[in-house]
Amino acid sequence: MHPNRGFAWEDREAMLAFVADIAFCTICIEGPALVHAPVIVAGPDRILFHVSRGNRAAAMEGKRAIVSCLGPDAYISPDWYGSPDQVPTWNYLAVEAEGPLRRLDEAELARLLDDLSAAHEARLAPKPEWTRAKMSPGRFEAMLKAIIGYELSIETLRGTRKLGQNKKMEERIGAADGLAQFNPGMAALMRREMKAEA
Repeated sequence: MHPNRGFAWEDREAMLAFVADIAFCTICIEGPALVHAPVIVAGPDRILFHVSRGNRAAAMEGKRAIVSCLGPDAYISPDWYGSPDQVPTWNYLAVEAEGPLRRLDEAELARLLDDLSAAHEARLAPKPEWTRAKMSPGRFEAMLKAIIGYELSIETLRGTRKLGQNKKMEERIGAADGLAQFNPGMAALMRREMKAEA
């Protein structure tokens, strides 16, 4: 996370909603090892995910991990600030959740997959929702044996919303205006941040 406290994101509910929305994270397991996996926020203090049984990091039981979720980001040109002696920077949103891992049992893993598909199938509406009921009998259970599920118990949740808060308002407006043609989503996010501060 960015060391400048001006960029600290401390709204726990908003950070968990961000992780739930992004839903695909990098997980660093002590050792070190990295995996990339879809996640489910299962309440205010738990994140669930699964990995292939063949993944070199699959044996995580009892280890600690950090789930890192990176959201929108953008390069900011110093020209856009309209002030001399500026340097390039990067605006971004990121959240990290840290804690111990517990392996899910088979019923919990099946529920995780159901919850994961339900959450993402809902985003595809009006497409008819896929459920495992559409699979041949026994196929889901056979495929379940190829993966391992885990729960990260959130002990620490950290976030960064680096959107130019350390700059003067006119510089921030200039950066958002300059960025708008290249990354309209991030420019809009920067403008919303400025409006919320006003």
